[in-house]
Amino acid sequence: MRLKISSLLLIVLFFSVSLIGQPLKPKELTANQIIEMIKAKVTCPWATETVDTFKAGNPQDVVTGIAVCMFADMKVLKMAVAEKCNLIIAHEPTFYSHLDGTKTLENDPVFQDKIKYINDHKLIVWRFHDHIHRTKPDGIYMGMIEKLGWAKNQTDSSMIRFRFDKVKLSEFIRQLKTKFPDSAFRVVGNPEMDVINVALAVGAPGSSSHMKLLQEKSIDLLIAGEAPEWETYQYVNDASLQGKNKAVIFIGHTNSEEAGMDYCSRWLKGFIPQNIKIQYIKNGSSFKTY
Repeated sequence: MRLKISSLLLIVLFFSVSLIGQPLKPKELTANQIIEMIKAKVTCPWATETVDTFKAGNPQDVVTGIAVCMFADMKVLKMAVAEKCNLIIAHEPTFYSHLDGTKTLENDPVFQDKIKYINDHKLIVWRFHDHIHRTKPDGIYMGMIEKLGWAKNQTDSSMIRFRFDKVKLSEFIRQLKTKFPDSAFRVVGNPEMDVINVALAVGAPGSSSHMKLLQEKSIDLLIAGEAPEWETYQYVNDASLQGKNKAVIFIGHTNSEEAGMDYCSRWLKGFIPQNIKIQYIKNGSSFKTY
């Protein structure tokens, strides 16, 4: 009897040691579970009305990898497939309007080809716009300030106002161009004016936000993403023609926010399990300047 018990113990011990030596299977997470982790990490309450929702794909699918980008355009979709990333986290719309409405696009060949590609490759697209801006610190501004190297120039905690040694606008443009060598800027203002205090308004917050910053007596220059040409453009044009020390540099919507999604990809790596690949994919400008 003792022999049988000893043999049984040896068998149990053998299998226990064998199991200990085997690597644990990485935990699989669905897209829904990944997004819930993001919701738990932002410092702001999660809004009931938000554009931060799934735009395509099945949220219950297991995530094979995460691609983080500014726009989920066709280039990003194809690169995500090549990188074996089926969850795409994009900052801006996928289907050409702020709310990603697709009803008017149902018979559109561009939309049809795009959604077919997404479905054929079982991709999942989720937008991360409102809450990355609302969390503290704002992830988009964090990435942009890091890219620009302006952390030391901040004058307050707003991440909007900066102070530099006095320089001509033309020289400031030249220095800024080194951060975006492949892009063209639109500038309104006297190239010979002095620049000291600068405001940063990423994306497209609206011309009223631009003008509010420019109305601050100390602000000489606004760095903006984009605006309708009959609004901020004309306001600064009149200010410049009146001899006021005001100027604006429009660097483009993508340029003004894309570094924030690079920052986002690194932020995600701080709490997403390491077995899940996270890949930042740069969009770059969607248009060329001739």
